[in-house]
Amino acid sequence: MLKPVLTSPGATLRAMMAEDTVVMPGVFNGISAVSAHKAGARALYLSGAGITNAALGVPDIALATQTEFAQQAAYVTQVAPVPVLSDADTGFGETLNVMRTVIEMERAGLAGIHLEDQVSPKRCGHLDGKACIEAPEMARKVRAAVDSKRDASFVIVARTDARGVEGLEAAIDRAKRYADAGADAIFPEGLTSEAEFEAFRAGVGVPLLANMTEFGKTPIIPVSRFRDLGYQMVIFPMTAFRMMLRALDECYAELVGTGTQAAILDQMRTRKELYERIDYAEYDARDQKWAEER
Repeated sequence: MLKPVLTSPGATLRAMMAEDTVVMPGVFNGISAVSAHKAGARALYLSGAGITNAALGVPDIALATQTEFAQQAAYVTQVAPVPVLSDADTGFGETLNVMRTVIEMERAGLAGIHLEDQVSPKRCGHLDGKACIEAPEMARKVRAAVDSKRDASFVIVARTDARGVEGLEAAIDRAKRYADAGADAIFPEGLTSEAEFEAFRAGVGVPLLANMTEFGKTPIIPVSRFRDLGYQMVIFPMTAFRMMLRALDECYAELVGTGTQAAILDQMRTRKELYERIDYAEYDARDQKWAEER
């Protein structure tokens, strides 16, 4: 159901991080956020790859704009009354662009964003061939982001992709520099073992975010283990998207190949289930109530 966005979602997210490791399923549009929320998710991660792949049908290589990201963020926060952390790529430009990105993403009702230190156009964090901007340049972006917040609790996460470019120790050094610049948390991307996650925790004093994506450089590690390692947030950016994509492919192949959906009816959500998911009856009830009031 459409609702006003949370008053201070960043404060809510910070309180959750102080209590336990926050599990953040990845979402990419309004209906995915509704499903995740109704499944019991207490916080969400808005995936940049998911936005770009779903809305544009193109790779996650900085082809989606800041405006498109902010619009999707607004859709998500209006239907899922939980803190949402969003990808913000490289900030969509330099420091002044980062300033506007923070303003727009905060206005969309998010709890926070993460910015990465890749050269634009960026690449998926689990692909080779990445390049990082210089650490001082990223530190300036972090300072710009921190200075542009309206709500002091809005969470600025600095992501570093340096592990796959410069090595683990250089990535940890960068993370420390970004924390010194004011980042509220650090997102070390592309780590390859539990030992590397442990080394990051030992080397960095601020909250840490772990990316538990599939089919990449990071082995599958359960949230319970990240909790033991001292990580405050764990995101699953594209898990639901990949499940959805397989279902879409199989559905369209069946329709095109046979000319009927008869064989896959039992794999669908029914009309009743769809309407329940999107609170159709509640919208009708509210409309009727307003019509009857004099």
